[in-house]
Amino acid sequence: MRPGTDALDPARCRTLWELLDRRAALAPGAPALIQGDGPGAGHRLSFGGLHTRAERVAAWLYGLGIRPGSRVAWQLPTRIETVELAFALARLGAVQIPIVPFYREHEVGHVLRAAEAEFFAVPGVWRGFDHASMAHRLALALPTPPLVFPAYEPLPEGDPAVLPAPPRDGTTVRWIYWTSGTTSRPKGVLHTDRSLIAAGACLAGALRLTPDDVGSMAFPYAHVAGPDYTVTMLLSGFPAVLLEHFVLPDSLDAYRRHGVTVAGGSTAFYAMFLAEQRKEPARPLIPTLRLMAGGGAPKPPELYHDVVRELGCRLTHGYGMTEAPMITMGTEDDPPEKLAATEGRSPAGMEIRVVGKDGRPVPAGVTGEIRLRGEAVCTGYLDPAHTAEAFDADGFLVTGDLGRLTADGYLVLTGRAKDVIIRKGENISAQEVEQLLYGHPGIEDVAVIGLPDAVRGERVCAVVQQRPGAAPLTLGAVTDHLRAAGLSVHKLPEQLELVDELPRNGTLRKVLKYELRERFGGESARP
Repeated sequence: MRPGTDALDPARCRTLWELLDRRAALAPGAPALIQGDGPGAGHRLSFGGLHTRAERVAAWLYGLGIRPGSRVAWQLPTRIETVELAFALARLGAVQIPIVPFYREHEVGHVLRAAEAEFFAVPGVWRGFDHASMAHRLALALPTPPLVFPAYEPLPEGDPAVLPAPPRDGTTVRWIYWTSGTTSRPKGVLHTDRSLIAAGACLAGALRLTPDDVGSMAFPYAHVAGPDYTVTMLLSGFPAVLLEHFVLPDSLDAYRRHGVTVAGGSTAFYAMFLAEQRKEPARPLIPTLRLMAGGGAPKPPELYHDVVRELGCRLTHGYGMTEAPMITMGTEDDPPEKLAATEGRSPAGMEIRVVGKDGRPVPAGVTGEIRLRGEAVCTGYLDPAHTAEAFDADGFLVTGDLGRLTADGYLVLTGRAKDVIIRKGENISAQEVEQLLYGHPGIEDVAVIGLPDAVRGERVCAVVQQRPGAAPLTLGAVTDHLRAAGLSVHKLPEQLELVDELPRNGTLRKVLKYELRERFGGESARP
């Protein structure tokens, strides 16, 4: 099947429900969702079946008292039932407040209180943790307790005849997502159906998948990547395998059994698949795999080349955040050097402005702060004060990310403004050092951080997760590798810490650098 043969036009869909309605009418019997693990593993649902189930579940929710505009929080794993519930709420025009399943009392209590949730759907006891008990405890502590109800499997149904007309306005805020939690208190990010459709359209346009492909969702559906990927599925018409608990090597069976052709999620996912492939280099890890794709964190060029060479597939990487789920994306047509060293290009509807310290745009090739404007960008934050701080006078979102645009429009990320280490007055990009260290044969994963130092202001510390069986690294071996790669002397690490595993969050597995700073900040520099 030629790419785009069965694609839908995203500009013609105002709401997510309308997008599902169009896909279900175009290909009602085509597979949409496949449960890869957990209870009901192997269960399949077509696009038409998803549409029918979502309407019936919406009627049940209507009977619970959920109406257009009702604020409904849900903390559910990546399951077919979760997608059914999300589309049922979209059919009603409710305001959805997704919460990743790994959050606990501190984060969940903050979300319920800040968003003023009226309803709260939970999975009961999931992976040994009693979400229902936690939800009831938190509800009782709120001025207006939300109605807590289970939503795991199966979801009850009702008569769709009771439902009001579907929502038609795609620019009303109907989604409150939460920043990734690498800081102690997540911020509520406001999205509309149209902003999520615009983001998913960017991904669909870059990946160019067809109904012959089989995708995968190994990340929490409650993350903003959930609707981003779902929109891509609806626009292009391909199914996806859902995994509620992704862990390798156990999850590989689902990928192989269902013939997954497209896998990924983020940089950390690429590295995990690659580590598994290295256990049996001669055996293809997933025989049907032709493409790895994802975003959420910068990608070292060395990792790109390793994946392509050892996994035997293509790799396209993109740039996104909770506030703008898809900003740029590489395509399979891009030259290898662009796929390795950039985050791809932006679609027509996304404006990227790179500015200097004075807030003025800088020329191509010059590094500055990245700012965004376009339909895929959120409308703001739940806290108006955060919104006022986040947008400049021209309506561009201030991302806090640093990067540069090439003359031909490719975006190169160079780090976070907060991730610049200032040593004796000189700026050092942590990402630059990390990418060079990824090329060391004994390093599996690495994070470079700045630590307080009475003499230097900050000192450079490399926190390393070594490859299994590798000899313990020394600071001298690390600096020798970096010197050989041509790194300036003033950027060399002065402290090395070896860890069994880098701490990561539970969504796209971003490294929690603040935990590393807290853990090693009191250590003196290694001689």
